[in-house]
Amino acid sequence: MSKLLFLSISLWVSFLLPTSAQTLYVDATRGKDEANGTATDPVASLDKAVALARDFTGTESVTIKIYPGLYVLRQVLEIKTRSSSADTVRYSLEAVTMPDDLDWQPTKMPVIQSVSADNSTKQFAHTIGFLVAKNNVSFKGLKFVGNANPAVRYYYPITREDETLQGLSVSQCYFIGEKNSSPIQGAIWAHGGGTHVDHTIFYGCKNALLLFKSITDFALTNSIISGSYEAAVWFGPYESDFLFRNNIVTNCEYVWLRAPDTTPKYTFSNSVIAGNAHYMGFYGSKGAIEANETNQIEQGVKKTGTILLSEVKTNGLPPDYLNLLPQSAGYDLKAGIFKTRKQ
Repeated sequence: MSKLLFLSISLWVSFLLPTSAQTLYVDATRGKDEANGTATDPVASLDKAVALARDFTGTESVTIKIYPGLYVLRQVLEIKTRSSSADTVRYSLEAVTMPDDLDWQPTKMPVIQSVSADNSTKQFAHTIGFLVAKNNVSFKGLKFVGNANPAVRYYYPITREDETLQGLSVSQCYFIGEKNSSPIQGAIWAHGGGTHVDHTIFYGCKNALLLFKSITDFALTNSIISGSYEAAVWFGPYESDFLFRNNIVTNCEYVWLRAPDTTPKYTFSNSVIAGNAHYMGFYGSKGAIEANETNQIEQGVKKTGTILLSEVKTNGLPPDYLNLLPQSAGYDLKAGIFKTRKQ
């Protein structure tokens, strides 16, 4: 075989197959599930991409790049690897076009919606979108909406059940629930360590964050939680092992729920927490109860002011939708979906 022919075949094969960095592409509009998963030949569904990624055994990061479109989940998608040696490999599900890219607009954000019936009976019957079953998993630039299946009572878009796992990052994502038609019971329900949420917006979710067992190294930064009709955050019986900074929490029933019979010394800093029905409470057998005794430390936290979000009016989604308007309290905190791009 001539060197020229060998080189041509090698280039052709490398063009068809996913890159050495173990990258797959998904496109709900033009993809096909029998495709190779390259940028020019993407698969059509997240189910297929997750299944293909499960067979990767290399040491490079695993990345599933998602083109704009609507992605419907009809079952739980479990994020795991078949090889135990690959369990620490970084794994990312991310939009092809991120919110800080110059050509980003709301229509370029992939939308993920579950219509699955209950697919888990752990603790109680409920529905999971993504079940994170490995270390070091990231979700970037995605929009999660509620479960539209009328038989589902409890829906959790991202769940991590194993409290021994570490490293769950959610960045520049939306979680948008509508309690009358497509509710989100809890946007992120995660046990274990290293859950970091940054520049993410939770809107209309019954609960934004549910964190109970073996919680360490938790961070919530530059994020907006609005309209949680149970609580913005449920937190296990732990003290100040977390970072809470540059956040907006508004229009929620409770800001923070803790374990009963505990008074941990939490630290909240540089945030606006205003317009909520209750601040601190604890969760009991019959639901949330307002706490009479608190022990948190507040550094630069404002509890007054009007929070104004850029919401839909008559012309569809504004380019900065659900971010703070310039005249809103807390606008200077730079909370919201954008990291570097000006709103």
